[in-house]
Amino acid sequence: MKKVSIDRRIIRTKKMIRSALAELINENGFNNISITDLTKRADINRGTFYLHYIDKYDLLDKIENEIIQEIEDKTKHIDSINIMNIDTLNEPLPFIVKLFEYFKENSVIIKSLLGPKGDPTFESKIKKFIKTNLFDKQKSKNFSINNAIVSEEYFIQYILAADLGVIKHWLEKNMKESPDEIALILIRMSLLGPLKAIGINKHL
Repeated sequence: MKKVSIDRRIIRTKKMIRSALAELINENGFNNISITDLTKRADINRGTFYLHYIDKYDLLDKIENEIIQEIEDKTKHIDSINIMNIDTLNEPLPFIVKLFEYFKENSVIIKSLLGPKGDPTFESKIKKFIKTNLFDKQKSKNFSINNAIVSEEYFIQYILAADLGVIKHWLEKNMKESPDEIALILIRMSLLGPLKAIGINKHL
């Protein structure tokens, strides 16, 4: 029972520190945050902070890695669906829906890390996670690529950049669309193409 109590206290302390970090990033930017700022905002002493983290950079790295692991845990039980079999007009990818659900549940810290005062490397971590789960796993689905007019490398980077742009805009606009709705918007633009998705067709 004592160990359970200690574990709960550690979890609660780390949640307070994560919340404090998010608030301070939004207010002052990560580079301007001190350990004193963090401990005061989280209402803990410096000794408690140093029990878990070396410095604020270690804190940032560990929180980002925890977020990626939490997303992995949330999505790992989802079957990998062949994107070629998706009804692009009506069916969002379950993986993307779960991704947006997580972002909505943790919007304060995600928004702060992806924002202009956050950490640019976090965006790279999110892109890497999406690439692994959305593209690399598709290679085992045995669909063929014929007559490509752009390289796979540039196509993937284009989609990843577009995905992050949509994610950041959705967060900045206070998530007006549900995770299902925004995931469907994303898959339509990704698979139909931006011009067709917005209703622009080439005149013959």
